[in-house]
Amino acid sequence: MDFAIALAALGTALVGGIFFAFSGFVMSGLDRLDPDDAGRAMRGINVAAVGPALLVALGGTALLVLGLTVWAFLPWTPASPWLVAAGILYLGGVGVVTGAANVPRNDRLEAGSLDWARYRPGWNAWNHVRTASGVLAGACYLAALLG
Repeated sequence: MDFAIALAALGTALVGGIFFAFSGFVMSGLDRLDPDDAGRAMRGINVAAVGPALLVALGGTALLVLGLTVWAFLPWTPASPWLVAAGILYLGGVGVVTGAANVPRNDRLEAGSLDWARYRPGWNAWNHVRTASGVLAGACYLAALLG
């Protein structure tokens, strides 16, 4: 089981790191463009992102996290609170936020019903939540391994 926990730590931290890149510098770089160009570039990024690499990182990690969260209760051990906390952070802070906040904003940007000036602040704020959630979930998995 330690291998699965270590793999989950790696997966959640990797996903948090992907989101960190956007929070840390990608969005700021796009802000240096004309707003129409920034929106066009982000639409291109969004299309390219929906590919095997990101889908495996997000989805594969989510499946592993879900399994570990269920396993945490069978039986309850000293690592269980860390596993449950990691599950809540990743599934809620990454999974739910992605589906409920970031993807709908991406869809509205793609459809032209949201311009860059209205898209970026909300998208980035929710992306900060995803970043922190992924990294903190990884830290919880490390705590489960070390504790």
